[in-house]
Amino acid sequence: MLEELAQVFKVDKHRVWIISTQANACGGCTQKAACTTHAVSSVLKKKPVAVEVDSAIRLSVGDTVTVAIDEGLLLLASLLVYIFPLIALFTGGGIVDWLLPDDSQSADIWVAGGALLSLLVALWGIHNAQHLFLFSCYARPVVVKKH
Repeated sequence: MLEELAQVFKVDKHRVWIISTQANACGGCTQKAACTTHAVSSVLKKKPVAVEVDSAIRLSVGDTVTVAIDEGLLLLASLLVYIFPLIALFTGGGIVDWLLPDDSQSADIWVAGGALLSLLVALWGIHNAQHLFLFSCYARPVVVKKH
């Protein structure tokens, strides 16, 4: 399980929203003066985002908690979001290239269009698949400990 510290932002009946309190890695790094990641992150300040989590522990606003999520589900979700669109992109372009005759004048445009269309279909499928088993309530972070 991957764990992180968070603070309870809102409690509503059986639902709990948290905000991450973990500091970024740049705070303890000695190379931050020469690092472009630190320079970019200091310019682009991120607003904290509240995330809904499951909790069997009674919590109140302001509590510090440890939340966890299963690595296997996180890996499966990242494969779905990153690898599947790439496979669809190359497969769509390859199928259009295979179907076109060899002497086609505008083959490149058709291949690019087929690749783009298959990418858009894959992204649409991923968007609609969020309500299936992978992104159900079992894939949400869970409060494991109250501090």
